Amino acid sequence: MREAGAILSRLRRLPRLRFGLALLVGALLPLQARSTPSEKDRLDGLNVVTLPDYPFGSIGAKDSLAGAKRLGAKAIAVVPFLSQPSPDSPDLQRADDMTYAELRAAIREAHAFGFAVLVKPHVVVPGHWAGAVAMGSEADWESWFGSYRRELAQIAAVAADEHADALSIGTELEKTTQRPEWNDLIAALRTVFSGRLLYMAHNADEAEKVPFWKQLDAIGVTLYPKLGADSDRDQRRKVMHAVADRLVALAARIKKPVIVGEIGLRSAEGAAARPWESVTDRASPPDPELQAAVLADWLTVLDRPAIAGILIWCWLTNPDAGGLTDTDFTVQGKPTERMLMCAWKHDCADDQADLHSH
Repeated sequence: MREAGAILSRLRRLPRLRFGLALLVGALLPLQARSTPSEKDRLDGLNVVTLPDYPFGSIGAKDSLAGAKRLGAKAIAVVPFLSQPSPDSPDLQRADDMTYAELRAAIREAHAFGFAVLVKPHVVVPGHWAGAVAMGSEADWESWFGSYRRELAQIAAVAADEHADALSIGTELEKTTQRPEWNDLIAALRTVFSGRLLYMAHNADEAEKVPFWKQLDAIGVTLYPKLGADSDRDQRRKVMHAVADRLVALAARIKKPVIVGEIGLRSAEGAAARPWESVTDRASPPDPELQAAVLADWLTVLDRPAIAGILIWCWLTNPDAGGLTDTDFTVQGKPTERMLMCAWKHDCADDQADLHSH
């Protein structure tokens, strides 16, 4: 078994960040005064996605969770997938990424490491994203929600058995949220799951339109707005501040806290302009320093009392995933690991030592 500390050993060997460690540490220093990350109701950490050769319950997945713990993550979002063949197909079912036994193992193992656990289902559609899901007839809507409710009830039952801390009732299903079926779905899930319920809206635009926030315990949101050119930090921080202001205003109106269920971007050139873009959408040279810089800015800008948690996308169950040449979303083996240690554990000593050498 690879030692859990090996991730950090690899981290220590990362080169100095091109954008300047002084800038990175300076952006995070305000977070050191924050008293809320240790509060039990916060969800600060990582979305953990399972890989076929590293299912939850395996030695590799446990090693990966140990690596996340060493960075200072306090919470883990476990992501079971649902799938349907096209955006307008009512034929929705569980994907083959994770059995119910593996979901149970994921929650149990994350709790054993001391993580708070959010169970956060996602719908996947080949060639599309969850926001494209929309039925073409009332009959298909009825069928789709019937399937969705059945699958969510089974996920919720496992989450309840394992005492998960929170459950998301959906992620980025923006063309569905005006449907009345959500009201009955939420009521049904309340009878199964006694923890916190939330929904993950896509960006502030959808979050401001969701009609059922008051039936939930928190406002969930994923944040992937266009941030501009990689080198234009002033512009991206302007965008981030505008987004944060809208979320704070929404929290005040609904009288619920906000949990940012996802912030992330690829470690690739050009990723700031299109943070949602996947590896299959565009080939690009690696830029791991950009990922660390953008996420550091997000953590600083989102440090608002109304925001009760921030989960990074993403971390993989393969403990050796990522690396400096990887151009996908995972933060493993990249400068973002060091940045997160600074933000979450206030362990910036190595960065400060490098800073003094400039």
